[in-house]
Amino acid sequence: MAGENIIAALDIGTTKVATVVGEVDDDGRIYVIGHGLAPAEGLRRGVVVDMEKTVKSIKKSVEDAAMVAGVEIDSVTVGIAGEHIRSINSHGVIAVSRTDNEITAADVKKAIEAASTVAIPVDREIIHVIPQEYSVDDQSGVRDPVGMSGVRLEVEAHIVTASITTAKNLYRALERCNLDVDHIVLESLAVSQALLSESEMETGVVLVDIGGDLANVSVFYDSAIRHTAVVSLGGKNVTNDIAIGLRTPVDQAETLKLNYGAALASMVDPEEMITVPGAAGRAAKEVSRNVLASIIEPRMEEVLSLVVREIKKAGLGEIPTGGLVLTGGCSLLPGTVELAEQIFDMPVRCGRIMGIESTPDELNDNRFATAHGLLIYGFHHEPVRTGKNGSMRSFLKKFENWITKKL
Repeated sequence: MAGENIIAALDIGTTKVATVVGEVDDDGRIYVIGHGLAPAEGLRRGVVVDMEKTVKSIKKSVEDAAMVAGVEIDSVTVGIAGEHIRSINSHGVIAVSRTDNEITAADVKKAIEAASTVAIPVDREIIHVIPQEYSVDDQSGVRDPVGMSGVRLEVEAHIVTASITTAKNLYRALERCNLDVDHIVLESLAVSQALLSESEMETGVVLVDIGGDLANVSVFYDSAIRHTAVVSLGGKNVTNDIAIGLRTPVDQAETLKLNYGAALASMVDPEEMITVPGAAGRAAKEVSRNVLASIIEPRMEEVLSLVVREIKKAGLGEIPTGGLVLTGGCSLLPGTVELAEQIFDMPVRCGRIMGIESTPDELNDNRFATAHGLLIYGFHHEPVRTGKNGSMRSFLKKFENWITKKL
């Protein structure tokens, strides 16, 4: 990069690859100075299935962003997501080492290492160990124990793991694009940086990111991430349902969804008609927009119902005060918020990007929340770079060691 105050973030999604370049001023305000977009090819459900196509998509996005920003992009903060992501909550405990019983940063690190000593399959690797809260002797709910006195330090931590093979393939794709990695970040964590306020994470909030192939679910309360999960349905399923139900090509079904779709059929005027292009040379036909919404609503209801199941797995004793925050392309469908309120019986809002002083109008909606969140994350954390020839396992180990000191 041209300087330490300029970084790039790369969001490799299932429908698009987005690169944003940001610059931070002396007051810590972040400005987006360049961006590039490319269709996501070679990926399925967050996993690389065609290396050549994936590399091509990443290169196109990065090169366009570099040209607009007028800088050379040689390293990125990149997000990781997909069905291969797993998470668990763990507990670690140690005895305080100093004779005067003052807790040091080294003690905190040891406690987190104790929490991360959990049995995981050999084909998986830890990518995040996120402290949730500490306990010092009998005092629980401690946010930062450094400097306190005690003989026993405990930590509750959220551990996120990824498939080594999947993560390595992602890293190899970046390597072939001549890109170093500043950070590799769970996308749910990145999105929270751009959409959630500190007060929401304190009181409790559920974040749902409905992408093309997947919906990522994260639960926050007491200012920490408590549960993460992936639902294997997304916007592409809605598009396919439209294509089948209206007998139209998939690309036309996507256009109909974006231009006329609604997640709640009761919100649509049954008298309003739309033109549906025919498939395989068939003539176009007129149908009620209400018919289109009636196809979309059951699939969106299914996605949100699966999210409800994941929230119950989080073991929440009560509904989070902050309610539900929706993001991702599907969340922009009219009626999605109202449908979610009916299903979840809690306050629901559509996410709005925060923490960015200036960004182009075409990026200022929550389809690009992950990219902005990665940018914010990158500026707020010290880069942990790895050479292009380093192994994925050693890189992830370095990242694990770093993250325990920062989160």
